[in-house]
Amino acid sequence: MIFGLRDVMAVIPEAIVAGAACLLLLVDFLIAKKRKIIVAALSIAAVAAAAFFSLYLVGTDVMWKKVFAGMFVVDGFSTFFKFVLYLATVLSMMLSFHYVKEEDINTGEYYTLMLFSLSGMMIAASASDLLSIYVAVELMSIPVYVLVGFLQKDARSNEAAMKYVILGAFSSGVLLYGISFIYGITGTTELSAVAGALADPSMHTPALSIAIIMLVAGFGFKIAGVPFHMWAPDAYEGAPTPITGFMSAGPKAAACAAVLRVFTEGLQPAYSRWVVIVAIVAVLSLVYGNIVAIAQKNIKRMLAYSSIGHVGYALLGLVAGGTEGASSVMYYMAVYAFMNLGAFSIIIMMRKGEQKGEMIEDYTGLAKTRGGMALLMLIFMFSLAGLPPTAGFIGKFYIFMALIHKGMVGLAVIAVLMSAVGAYFYIRIVMLMYMKDPVNPVETASSRGLYYALAIAAAGTILLGVYPGYFIKLAQMAGGSL
Repeated sequence: MIFGLRDVMAVIPEAIVAGAACLLLLVDFLIAKKRKIIVAALSIAAVAAAAFFSLYLVGTDVMWKKVFAGMFVVDGFSTFFKFVLYLATVLSMMLSFHYVKEEDINTGEYYTLMLFSLSGMMIAASASDLLSIYVAVELMSIPVYVLVGFLQKDARSNEAAMKYVILGAFSSGVLLYGISFIYGITGTTELSAVAGALADPSMHTPALSIAIIMLVAGFGFKIAGVPFHMWAPDAYEGAPTPITGFMSAGPKAAACAAVLRVFTEGLQPAYSRWVVIVAIVAVLSLVYGNIVAIAQKNIKRMLAYSSIGHVGYALLGLVAGGTEGASSVMYYMAVYAFMNLGAFSIIIMMRKGEQKGEMIEDYTGLAKTRGGMALLMLIFMFSLAGLPPTAGFIGKFYIFMALIHKGMVGLAVIAVLMSAVGAYFYIRIVMLMYMKDPVNPVETASSRGLYYALAIAAAGTILLGVYPGYFIKLAQMAGGSL
């Protein structure tokens, strides 16, 4: 493999993030314990620099061309997802400023691990070879395993990290085994070459079905789709709250990007073999996630099951297929990042002193004591429920229309019904805030990072709902590159 200037330019954003993470490990060692905020600020600066170069590459001849012998590509699809990942990472870092003080987490590794995970997510969005996708997914996941268990004195955090890493290792093995089957069948791991080989009907053997099942299982774990979801509730509950928001928006979006590229580009000729399997996982995720969330009393655990349900909507976009299906998933993941991280911002604001703010009852009467917070929480809950005029409504509507245009009316009806079920547990929180009197006095945290993150999340949730046209067009243009 011979590297040229084009190859180097294509990976500049990834190199900035990974290089900054390595450099900040040294910076963390040199600065005083009480000044770890410097590491956080430099981490955000590194993400901003990577975003600038990603935008710069849009106007160069690097776009739309595969580099590193077909293993990496910078196109509209990957660029769109990278900006979603930048958003999720920066917001999560901003949410962490207050949280790390409350929990006495004075180690700079917290932020550098987020950068390492981001570098893996970025590679996953651009990887066009099954092996490079696998390496990217592992680079994305391993730092998150550590971050989930970062509260060393918290038994829930330790338990969550242990479950996550054990199940993650198992799913990685399954994913790699599925990749080996694809290589054995087609003789290649490069996605366009895989698609070319599978264009021959003689390649559609039982071994291909086994490979597809393994790929669905491996990727299903990364996105927490049923029945591969078992790690999510414990990991979401036990992880530091900013990390819960981070892994629900960042790694999930990156894994969805990898799934879209693998199945839409590489396995498209075998669509008839995987569409039913993916549809079953989508429906199971919708039904199980939305119904079980109703019984939860811990809001982080409720949002974990909620995220399982949202994975179902994203997978339905993959089932719909084509540019419309892919762009609907892309738009939905951008929307999900805003509204989900916004909800976690409110949870973190409720964390002060002995008050954790993790139980749903903690929000009783919030509108009477903290009206602004209650209003923002209402916006995020309505958006997650898919109520107009929020971004969540537009995101779901776009996926439903992709299904209907494909003739999959039955799946669209199921999705609408499950959306109605899901609205119950979101609106329940709104009712507690506005219809009940406060039981205990509520203290809320205040920090610039929290305020900025809340403002960005709220603005995105509202803007993508009332003025979605421009962003949908961007998603369609980017999705057309697949």
